[in-house]
Amino acid sequence: MELQNVLNFLADVKENNNREWFEAHRDRYEEARTIFTDFVALLLNEVGKFDPTITGLVPSDCIFRIYRDVRFSRDKKPYKTNFGASITRGGRKSPYAGYYLHLEPVRSFAGGGMWMPSGDILRAVRKEIYIHPEEFKSIIEAKAFKRRFGDLYDEKLKRPPVGFDKDVPHIDLLKYKSYVAGTKLNEDPADTEAFTKEVVQDFKIIRPFIDFLNRALD
Repeated sequence: MELQNVLNFLADVKENNNREWFEAHRDRYEEARTIFTDFVALLLNEVGKFDPTITGLVPSDCIFRIYRDVRFSRDKKPYKTNFGASITRGGRKSPYAGYYLHLEPVRSFAGGGMWMPSGDILRAVRKEIYIHPEEFKSIIEAKAFKRRFGDLYDEKLKRPPVGFDKDVPHIDLLKYKSYVAGTKLNEDPADTEAFTKEVVQDFKIIRPFIDFLNRALD
């Protein structure tokens, strides 16, 4: 499984992001996509060993398309310059929190959580954190989590969310618009075995965070 071939293809897409070039090199795309699909299948098998909620998923449930939606974007480049996969209970379109892999030259990362959830789901998560703030803090401040993921990232509300008073303890934890964390991966995943271990270990570390978020939905 040559993940480096995938990165080489994506680097060339970045330099030649147009339909004419892509169609002329579609065989390289198909090869890269097959390699990435096989890698996601490997991750599904490994993650399933410690998280039974993703049992039954197949790569097609997880992998995002390389084609960009340019309808509302000033950037009209038709293709993404990465391959991404969301290993999430119910598949990538599910509202549940899940694990995420982003493969891109020099910018590969692993992480997970909930990205821009709907208002109802966001309120449910905030309520769960409000009720169990110390448990949530213990998860995101655990040594292994802090070492690999640092702080949660994404935009925060400037004011307390609707329904929560500004004097609520830990109000800052309720202001996130998304609940996600990520960490940069080895820039050279030529050693597939070592790269796989790194990604799987990061997913193991982030699992309590994902479980907490999903408990709000359950």
